[in-house]
Amino acid sequence: MKSPGGQERPSSHARGGAGRRRGRGGASGGPAGLVGVRSYPFAGQFPAPPPASGSLNCPGQARSDTAALAQPPPPPPPPAQTSPGPVKMGAVPNRRLGSVRGVPMSSPPGRRARLSSPGTGRSSSEAREELRRRLLGLIESNRVMIFSKSYCPHSARVKELFSSLGVECNILELDRVDDGANVQEVLSEITNQKTVPNIFVNKVHMGGCDRTFQAHQCGLLQKLLQEDAAFEYDLIVIGGGSGGLACAQEAAILGKKVMVLDFVVPSPQGTSWGLGGTCVNVGCVPKKLMHQAALLGQALSDARKFGWEYSQQVKHNWETMTEAIQNHIGSLNWGYRLSLREKAVAYVNSYGEFVEHHKIKATNRKGQETYYTAAKFVLATGERPRYLGIQGDKEYCITSDDLFSLPYCPGKTLVVGASYVALECAGFLAGIGLDVTVMVRSVLLRGFDQEMAEKVGSYMEQHGVKFLRKFVPVMVQQLEKGSPGKLKVVAKSTEGPETIEEVYNTVLLAIGRDSCTRKIGLEKIGVKINEKSGKIPVNDVEQTNVPYVYAVGDILEGKLELTPVAIQAGKLLARRLFAGCLEKCDYVNVPTTVFAPLEYGCCGLSEEKAIEVYKKENLEVYHTLFWPLEWTVASRDNNTCYAKIICNKFDNYRVIGFHVLGPNAGEITQGFAAAMKCGLTKQLLDDTIGIHPTCGEVFTTLEITKSSGLDITQKGC
Repeated sequence: MKSPGGQERPSSHARGGAGRRRGRGGASGGPAGLVGVRSYPFAGQFPAPPPASGSLNCPGQARSDTAALAQPPPPPPPPAQTSPGPVKMGAVPNRRLGSVRGVPMSSPPGRRARLSSPGTGRSSSEAREELRRRLLGLIESNRVMIFSKSYCPHSARVKELFSSLGVECNILELDRVDDGANVQEVLSEITNQKTVPNIFVNKVHMGGCDRTFQAHQCGLLQKLLQEDAAFEYDLIVIGGGSGGLACAQEAAILGKKVMVLDFVVPSPQGTSWGLGGTCVNVGCVPKKLMHQAALLGQALSDARKFGWEYSQQVKHNWETMTEAIQNHIGSLNWGYRLSLREKAVAYVNSYGEFVEHHKIKATNRKGQETYYTAAKFVLATGERPRYLGIQGDKEYCITSDDLFSLPYCPGKTLVVGASYVALECAGFLAGIGLDVTVMVRSVLLRGFDQEMAEKVGSYMEQHGVKFLRKFVPVMVQQLEKGSPGKLKVVAKSTEGPETIEEVYNTVLLAIGRDSCTRKIGLEKIGVKINEKSGKIPVNDVEQTNVPYVYAVGDILEGKLELTPVAIQAGKLLARRLFAGCLEKCDYVNVPTTVFAPLEYGCCGLSEEKAIEVYKKENLEVYHTLFWPLEWTVASRDNNTCYAKIICNKFDNYRVIGFHVLGPNAGEITQGFAAAMKCGLTKQLLDDTIGIHPTCGEVFTTLEITKSSGLDITQKGC
């Protein structure tokens, strides 16, 4: 499913039972280096490949990090001044540092220790990658690795801490190596931490002094000091939706031992489903298929104008549609299970809950409990539909969790909400011939461009969907049982004392979704969540405040709730954790589509957001109405489809917002989104020859600006 500004949303570990649908059976079922992390508590965990052949961490060699990276010493350097104050990197005495229990030892004076040169024939970028590889080798091969400076009091405190714990640690004093400045710069790229001490424990980036002491006080440091071999799995993913499965499978491909826990708690109406998360089971896949069913109904109407003659009465059969769609979804569920099996990923249909650091309890549908441990965890639990909290909502209303496998036609339907889910569901229900009303509390499609949102609503209203604006339900009462039955809805105005009553067969709630993060034991290991929203704050590598716990998908605070985003983030996370890759998920210029009866595709900023960020006087908006050729013979809705781009005048008229309302908007938007990633400008659009006759070609001929006030209605194709 999608989100404000989004399209299909992932959900997994949406907490469910036996993988069965209500009323019917259902299948269950890069470059080298590491990405940096922001300065979060316990931020930055770094997997790294073992030191490559030829690395200087050789068997039998003294465990000294400076020496381990050193070449044969050059002639003694001239004396340099030392002081406890600020030191210029690379201009301090260099000594070899021995490995002791938290206490630095100096090598003989005059021996310059420096990182091995990759050779004079290498480019600076190759040299930098070689340095990165060697640093990652140190992190990989040492139980405790401390990058520090000899005069730093915070570094001294950390060394004393490990000494008091009786823990052997390897220390590299950056002020005592020739390449200290380069080392610190590469470390900063790896960790996003510019200061020392910079500490790794069993390849987990602890951070600096304060965070290490904080980890010690809560017991996490002691836990991390255990050997990795003590854990049953390299990675456990909680949630079998799009993002979780992508991450798990990628980690398994990289040779790691991986488990996926997925358990879908049945909805209040008893609906459950199989492996794959919201998108596959109760989101984008069945939604798009039901949208297609509605489009086919419109095509039947158009067909007569194109010469198709038929006398049979045409009607829609809900049961036939849902059975076909559920059969397809069942095949997808089975495909996911098969893919996990082929990649040797352990799949457990159980509810995961943390009980202590690195340990999780899995409870199956019979109540049986099993415990598992892992070095790292990824949270991909997704979201579930929100309820109103009024009399009769959970007893008698349904949500998108229930609609797509509903065993009977919903009949006269009230859709509560104005989200993309609400409008999409209302659209295809009306499209198959049902009486549909949408009850709107405030604005349509909050978070989307509001001009486009109102055009979506206007088109739906013109095509039979009724809208009740500025009302909210206060009670739902059952009048008759049945399939469907009859429900009385009492609603109150948001602008006054007025109340209204109406009878419907079905009430569908689409008022938002809540993150599945509050009942998985995160408080037991100290993972922070936003108490109001349930969202999890992460840094720019999807890491929580607990260094071995990561999160992807809808539950991330401030990120897009989109299935393709979760998949991309999950794959890249696994590659950073287990392949030493650097690439982060790019959350900028992500395209999406609302599959309303008239599709709305967008990428980049809404007009409101663009004005907020860049100011109106710095923008130029080009727009036009257009008439798809396919609609002309059918005499459909001239001057209804709409296209606009928002350009930054002071950045070479770069396109920062792309919006299209028309048939196949998703297909159009996908291509232009790639162009926006490449820095699309108005001039590049003008230089592009359009494909005629298509809807997308209107973006190559845009001439009229909003500021001109000129008429944008079209008179022909």
